Amino acid sequence: MATYRNRVEWKGEHKGFTECQNGVGLDFSAPPDLHGLPGVLTPEDAFVAAANTCYHMMVLWAMERFQIGLVSFECEAVGEVEEFLDKTSWFKTVALRPKLVVAGKPEAVVRRALDLALKYSTICQSFKSAVAVHPTIVVR
Repeated sequence: MATYRNRVEWKGEHKGFTECQNGVGLDFSAPPDLHGLPGVLTPEDAFVAAANTCYHMMVLWAMERFQIGLVSFECEAVGEVEEFLDKTSWFKTVALRPKLVVAGKPEAVVRRALDLALKYSTICQSFKSAVAVHPTIVVR
């Protein structure tokens, strides 16, 4: 079983520093509208980016597995936060909007590959939030 570690350190006021096990380190804060600092990673940014980056890696895996010629790929992820009267909140949905240009396979095969990319995305499958994929596919 794989394990992943992360360390955080308080740097005063509303600023922290996080270091991942692979050596990447980043400053972070709460979002500015929640008394945080602008221009640094927020936990909310990291949550949405985790879904998007994991899905991205699984799309690459699926394109190789299905022998689909990937010409270009980009994906926007949008997390929608639902807030409750008691001031608690959660990410209700994460929408992934991949845009692909592919060669060599019909759109139906590409859609199947995208379905498998979501199915095997460890991060997306770990969320209690609904994850929806809305692709734009161009076949050359």
